[in-house]
Order: sequence, then structure tokens, then C-alpha cells
Amino acid sequence: MTPHIVTIKAKMLVGIHLEMSLSNNKTVELWQRFMPMRNTITNPVHTDLISLQDYGADFDFKDFSPHIFFKKWAALEVQNFNDVPQGMQAYTITGGLYAIFLYKGDPRSGASFFDYIFNTWLPRSAYCVDNRPHFEILGSRYKHNDPNSEEEVWIPIRIR
Repeated sequence: MTPHIVTIKAKMLVGIHLEMSLSNNKTVELWQRFMPMRNTITNPVHTDLISLQDYGADFDFKDFSPHIFFKKWAALEVQNFNDVPQGMQAYTITGGLYAIFLYKGDPRSGASFFDYIFNTWLPRSAYCVDNRPHFEILGSRYKHNDPNSEEEVWIPIRIR
């Protein structure tokens, strides 16, 4: 599983977020709130959904615990922030280097996938995790809770 390495410019998102941890996961609630509202976003770049995790400036993956809280976003990429719908917020993903992995399968089976990224691929690569948002792009091949689903997993990286 070799990632595609890219450098991106800043991305503008509009959506909603909830604070959660892996042990207090509110992802279903977040998406149930966002999906009925998504069509009120008037200037999307595309229809791909963005699932984003903002771990905060002080987060250290070496101390990762399922009890650490972070902000999770459900959003769409937009052309600008001129018309943010009521009840939603703007968010900018800072540009930079990302490793893009393709995940195929049911999201509930992703633990070994992420274990490979953080405990095998990263230590063997010339990169380390950068302190920027992690996100997934849920495009046309994404099928909720389907074993044939595909999504892109974007991990922020920097050269060691």
C-alpha cells in the first residue's frame, strides 16, 4: 500500500463539527446533522464529502489515546466563503504535503489500515506526521458501511 505524495494549496470548507474522541465517537450524529443541510451550500467545488479530524496544535500521536478529544468535521470544499449557510461554519485546511492512501472496505474495519500507515509506512518513510488536519474524501465510490466502498485518506506529512 504505497501512498501518492502531493503538495496542496489551502482548501476552503463549509460544514459542521462536533468535539469527540474515539471512545466517545459521535461521527454518526455529525453526519446525520450535516447531510440534510449539505444542499444549502451554494458554491461547492465538487460533490465529494470531506470528513476531517482537527487534533489541535498540541496533539502528539506518540501519546495517542482513544480518550483524547478532537474536532471532527463533515463538510464540502467550496470556492469561497461568501455565502456560509446559517448553522454552518467556514474552515480552511492549511496547504502542505500530504500522503494519500486509498482505503477499500467497510470503515468499521479500518484499524489495521491505520495501524499500517502509522506503525509501518511512516517509520520506514522519509516523512513524519505534520500537525495539520487529517481528512478523508468520500467521493463517488464511497458507499456507507459497504465492504466495496472506497475513500481517499489524506495524512499530513513533512520531511523528517
